[in-house]
Amino acid sequence: MRLRTHALPCQLGDLCRIWAPSDRQMSSLMTNKVVARFSNGTLVKGATFNVDPSRDTCHVRAVDGVMHAVRLAELKALFFVKSLDGNPAHDEAMTVAPADPRTRGAHLVEVRFKDGERLVALANRYPPTGMFFFLVPVDPASNNIRVLVNRTQLASIEKLTPPL
Repeated sequence: MRLRTHALPCQLGDLCRIWAPSDRQMSSLMTNKVVARFSNGTLVKGATFNVDPSRDTCHVRAVDGVMHAVRLAELKALFFVKSLDGNPAHDEAMTVAPADPRTRGAHLVEVRFKDGERLVALANRYPPTGMFFFLVPVDPASNNIRVLVNRTQLASIEKLTPPL
């Protein structure tokens, strides 16, 4: 596989080689469908292959083919989705089924974003550590598979008691 690279000037004056996959290479990589929802209300829908909460940016190839360098600090959240179209008619479940095996070892939490959106989800740690953390929505029929949350965009996060 031949990789396409771009030469970008570094702060030290030498050249950095940044790998930018072609459209064909992008389709063969393990990619995730995502909706990047920014804190200013804008969004970008597309595919990503390099999300790492410990890095400042990730890349999203939008449905129009444009590659966006997305600064995680500018996001409200990054939604990993089943479909980029979603289902606007679907009402998200806000309770978890008592027998749901995903709850084993997880913490049930409710997050409220500063824009008023509410999400009931499962977290692998409570309280979450770091500026960014992953949640799994409790609704198994949700279009969202998991959500990378920007802590600065939260109004609150609360641990809930799971049903018996």
